[in-house]
Amino acid sequence: SIFLTGKAGTGKTTFLRSVIEHTHKTAIIVAPTGIAAINAGGVTIHSQFQLPFGMFVPDNNAQSNNSYVKVNTPISVVKGMQMGDRKRKLLREVELVIIDEVSMLRADLLDGIDMVLKYIKRENNKPFGGAQVLFIGDLMQLPPVVKDDEWQILKQYYNSVYFFDAQVLRNNKPIYIELDKIYRQSDSRFINLLNNLRNNKITISDTELLNSYYKPNFNAA
Repeated sequence: SIFLTGKAGTGKTTFLRSVIEHTHKTAIIVAPTGIAAINAGGVTIHSQFQLPFGMFVPDNNAQSNNSYVKVNTPISVVKGMQMGDRKRKLLREVELVIIDEVSMLRADLLDGIDMVLKYIKRENNKPFGGAQVLFIGDLMQLPPVVKDDEWQILKQYYNSVYFFDAQVLRNNKPIYIELDKIYRQSDSRFINLLNNLRNNKITISDTELLNSYYKPNFNAA
């Protein structure tokens, strides 16, 4: 599998579209949220893989002592799966799964994807049932969302909530590729400002540049 990353404007979405246009593989695009899925031209992870909302724990004996926290296990996911023949056929034949906006992807959700693909493809010994996964995103953008009550359970299985700490990737690290040229902007001063903000290293000159555009009496009406 591959993890493709890069700052905003480096061409990640353009690359995604190019892959879909030119790949010889049977491919699907998914994303953690509806907006991200629409922007990528795909569907949500929960919809594509029929994963219920709530946390996924790769342990059939896992339980929650909190009635407000829902725990999904491999057995409960399979029992509750209502997947039509068309979607099953697609997942059985899929060779490439593209996950966009991967910064928001939780580790437990990725293990849920792995479990569903293994179950559908009947390939329990291969990560993701033998499908290749292309992770696309910038980890310095939106992080995964996890509630404190959920983390009390998940931390028993994961070092962090980020996708790269999923159990399926522990012995199957993806190839890392970073795009470093920004195409969306050409103003080098503005690019440096964005990079400094991104790295939390804003300088006095950066602050002065931002303040030079501040208009206290501006009226948008």
